[in-house]
This record gives sequence, C-alpha cells and structure tokens, in this order.
Amino acid sequence: MEYKTIDERCEARFIEKKSEFIGYLAPVETEEQAVEFINKIRAMHRKATHNCYAYILRENSAARHSDDGEPSGTAGVPIYEVLRKEGLTDVVCVVTRYFGGVLLGAGGLVRAYSRGAKDAVDAAKIKVMALAEQLEVSVDYSLYGRLPQIFAEHDVRVSSEDFADNVKISLFVRKELSERLKEKLIDCCNGKIVVESVQKIWFDFA
Repeated sequence: MEYKTIDERCEARFIEKKSEFIGYLAPVETEEQAVEFINKIRAMHRKATHNCYAYILRENSAARHSDDGEPSGTAGVPIYEVLRKEGLTDVVCVVTRYFGGVLLGAGGLVRAYSRGAKDAVDAAKIKVMALAEQLEVSVDYSLYGRLPQIFAEHDVRVSSEDFADNVKISLFVRKELSERLKEKLIDCCNGKIVVESVQKIWFDFA
C-alpha cells in the first residue's frame, strides 16, 4: 500500500496570448487545509480574473474542482485530470489567471489550465509514501559486510549507522517486506544479530 504526494508547496507560471497563468501546488491532508490554501491564493490574487482549483485527498476519498467563472469544464476538470493522471493525492492545485484581453476559446482554456497544473507538478518534488517499519539492527563488525546486499534486495532505506562496540543501524523497510527481511538477516548472520522493531510509520521511498 502506497501513495504519491508532494514534498512542499511549489509554483510555475507562463504567458498564453497575453494572459498570465500561475499554477500553485501544495500538500494537504484535509479538506479544511485544502480550502484554507485556496483562500490564501485568492487573497494573494484578489485582482486576478479567475482562481480555479482542484484537490484530491485520501481522507474520505475526497475530490473537488472549480472553474471559478470560466466556461464549465474548461478549468477545474483539466486541473483535476492532471493530478489524477499523475497519480497524486493529498494535494491541492490552484491555477490563477490574469486575463490579457485575448479570448482563448474552450480548447485553449483546457490546454492552458492543464499546462498550469502540469508545470506546477513538474516543479514539485514527488514523494512515494508507503507504510513502513522502522528497525534497529545491532551486529558485529565481522558480519556487517553481509548486510548491504540484503538491504538492496529488500529496498531498505538506512537512516543512520553508529560504529561503536558493534555496528548499530537504523533503517526503514516496507511493511510487507519486514518479516522476510528479519528472517534473512538472522539467517545470514547465523542468529548473531539483534533486530528490533521501533515503529510503523508512513515513509518516503521515492
């Protein structure tokens, strides 16, 4: 079980036939946070012609979009479709438009709002979040060299290593691979290794 989201707020802008489009993308976890971000962008751009948006959340599988005065289906849905096709969740995207005096037509608006969202996504750092188990491993120096290959086979992410009387390693492994990893480590080291579970947590495996 995993999901894709973004690390932090980002933005991108471009000009299309004298209209300025600014795409904003932010991580959120609740509808309240999404609405708060949308209102924040609206407040920043009170003089903008439109502030169109879409968001997708894991919470209650919520998804919303708005054309904010643009012709129906030309803004909110295209923004939403970009987020959906990118496989993102727990995100909100607002595309602000300052009208430049030249009409774009329905097709032009769809392309422009799609680009506004896609450019913002392209500017983001993507996170692949998976339910993981954090483990603390303690092993003798003589056995330490056997571990990297096992870690690689189980997509382990080592967060720290402490070289003292023995080697202590803190790591994260996907929950579904955790038991197999523990068994492999114990088998590889002939039982001369201590593997302790610390916590289960959502972890970025991107």
